[in-house]
Amino acid sequence: MLAPIRSPWLAPVLDTEPSEARDARPLGAPANDDVLLDAYSQAVTSVADAVGPAVMRVDTRARSGGAGRGGTGSGVVIAPDGLVLTNAHVVNGAREVRLTDTEGRTTEARLLGIDPDTDLALLRADAARSLAFAPLGDSKSLRRGQLAIAIGNPLGFESTVTAGVISALGRSLRATTGRMIEDVIQTDAALNPGNSGGPLVSSRGEVIGINTAVIMGAQGICFAVAANTANHVVSEIILHGRVRRGFIGVAAQTVPVPRRHAVAAGIGNARGAMLTQVEQGGPASEAGLMMHDLVVKLDGEPVTGVDDLVRLLDRNRIGKPVTVDVLRLGRPRSFTVTPKERAAAK
Repeated sequence: MLAPIRSPWLAPVLDTEPSEARDARPLGAPANDDVLLDAYSQAVTSVADAVGPAVMRVDTRARSGGAGRGGTGSGVVIAPDGLVLTNAHVVNGAREVRLTDTEGRTTEARLLGIDPDTDLALLRADAARSLAFAPLGDSKSLRRGQLAIAIGNPLGFESTVTAGVISALGRSLRATTGRMIEDVIQTDAALNPGNSGGPLVSSRGEVIGINTAVIMGAQGICFAVAANTANHVVSEIILHGRVRRGFIGVAAQTVPVPRRHAVAAGIGNARGAMLTQVEQGGPASEAGLMMHDLVVKLDGEPVTGVDDLVRLLDRNRIGKPVTVDVLRLGRPRSFTVTPKERAAAK
């Protein structure tokens, strides 16, 4: 005879509440909240409690003369000295930026730098007090199906929490500048206007992305710029006030490297960056790279995803020939590409 199935989700209800209490409770009355909270609910509520205080409402006032427009979005404090990450499209063209925390306290903020090519902007809050913050995590360790929690101010409703899963990693998304944002996380956690610039958070309470876009008319397809790309942008803005990057004219997506191809090529990559677009006349096209080439190394350094490609094509490689190792139809090939400096977005 088969043993009865014991569901771990029902175990707290079955095992921790005395039968007398169940019998005494009126029909339809809720059980104790602590009993009903399962692991999923506990993860979401814990993250909301821990990261929520670091999420700011971002209000902007347009410049005089009609250049830019005012609006509302979200941001997240990533350092105790008041560094705040948000979307470039939230603050672009703004004359004034004001932050409001979950307790209703407001402070002015100044723009340290903006990177339209990743739709990211870095602010510094003017408040002297120490702010609650949520540091950026490592987005490379993420897996599809992992819990993802979005916190922000959609449609003006402050401190809203939605939850879903990571649907895909290493996506490319066209920015408002017309260029491709690389290393984008796709999630089904509900986002709406006003969520822009807020954090996408893992069940560990780490900021794994900055929410950036929704495909209108689609069901559950939302996007966030991955934390590793955000970290690179923040470092560049702090050091140089802007992001200088090498441009080779490609868009890419993080994909697994088939084990048999890795063994045959003598590489250790489990993942690489597959080229999904090669701009005609660009440095990559002129060097002979093609769509569906799987980039596994750049100048001898492993490329295990789009974030590596973004990071390695930095200011130091502009104008200098670099070796790009790829797998083409499973066979290793090498190309020499000379990155150009990517022109500033207008």
